[in-house]
Amino acid sequence: MLFRTIGTMELHIGIQNITRELTYDVDMSPEEVEEALEKAIADNGIFRVEDSKGRKAYVPVTTLAYVSLGEDEPRRVGFGHA
Repeated sequence: MLFRTIGTMELHIGIQNITRELTYDVDMSPEEVEEALEKAIADNGIFRVEDSKGRKAYVPVTTLAYVSLGEDEPRRVGFGHA
């Protein structure tokens, strides 16, 4: 099940035994991410997400280490940030 809503959120997915995490900007609310994750875990299936550019990620829940949500913030560039 894939969701598309308005607003961008940063999603970090950790996979067991992999040092780098997957990072996606998704057009999903936190509730939608939780619903998709809970359904995938209940079915012992695949956690699926689609980023804001249309790229899809399919991660078997048996390999998930963590899923972290956060509001997307603009990247800071330069010096003197408080």
